[in-house]
Amino acid sequence: MTIAVGETLPDVKLVKSTAAEREPVQTAEYFKGKTVALFSVPGAFTPTCSAKHLPGFVEKAAELKAAGVDEIICTAVNDPFVMGVWGAEKGSEDITFLADGNGDFAKALGLTMDGTGFGLGLRGQRFALVAKDGVVDKLFVEAPGEFKVSAAEYVLENL
Repeated sequence: MTIAVGETLPDVKLVKSTAAEREPVQTAEYFKGKTVALFSVPGAFTPTCSAKHLPGFVEKAAELKAAGVDEIICTAVNDPFVMGVWGAEKGSEDITFLADGNGDFAKALGLTMDGTGFGLGLRGQRFALVAKDGVVDKLFVEAPGEFKVSAAEYVLENL
């Protein structure tokens, strides 16, 4: 079942990743007491993710923060080393990269997709959400193959 507005985000371990460091984090503690805009991509370095999704959040980071977002988080079912390098190459200091290497977070959210036809295996769907103190306030899940409602611009318009 897919998580819904008003529900608490699942408590799983993710890895906060930079090019140089990896730090395990528990989501319940990490999201506590702050407003986060979290977006999920099917994979680091994939075409739409690298060309549109991540750059949109980099570009709109200041506006999102001015609208009350404390932290912008990118997650993907990728290992923490890939997420760290992708963040260093394509991201900014305004975006936190949380690796969901085994897909535990995506599974617990009910937001997985089967990318085996593309050689990707089980991945997280493309989506965005806004959570306040660990509770989903806004949820934007893309239809398969779409990139509209999880874009930074759309999230910003709907804050």
